[in-house]
Amino acid sequence: MVRIGHIAGASGVKGDLRISSYTEHPMDVCAYGPVEDKEGKEKFVLKPKRIAKGHVIAHADGIDNRDAAERLRGTELFVTREALPPPGEEEFYYNDLIDVPVYAVNGDILGSVIAVHDFGAGTILEVNAKKGKTVLVPFTKDVVPVVDLSAKRIEIDPPEGLFGPMAEQTASEGNG
Repeated sequence: MVRIGHIAGASGVKGDLRISSYTEHPMDVCAYGPVEDKEGKEKFVLKPKRIAKGHVIAHADGIDNRDAAERLRGTELFVTREALPPPGEEEFYYNDLIDVPVYAVNGDILGSVIAVHDFGAGTILEVNAKKGKTVLVPFTKDVVPVVDLSAKRIEIDPPEGLFGPMAEQTASEGNG
């Protein structure tokens, strides 16, 4: 299952849903057939209406009032992997990056991807580095020049100190 969005709340009084879409084109959250919650207990056929304030407004059968829509707030929406189109060249589904080993361009193993985040300013890889430390790596072509999913390998050219003692030294000197 691939997460493609979540219900952010109700819109209006007739049960319409405000959906935060994770798809490249926001209205596509409604385009891949029925969506379901994380446990697979609830399924919805979403009928898109419009985009308002960055959210997709859609209606789902059986959700006919604001209270019913509000009860779904926070529900993550999933589809089967088979329902999605294959990614294009140099495109990746975030799920495919999880657990892939991360190497420096010199070949040193740095850790593995544990999460992918996009807070609005660009995509970030969260890497579980040595000694249980996590490191946030900008997912740009300059910093991450190689993503080879067939070889299960991501190569990064980290900014100086991102994975090493320089980052700790800089942080302690910054307040001095």
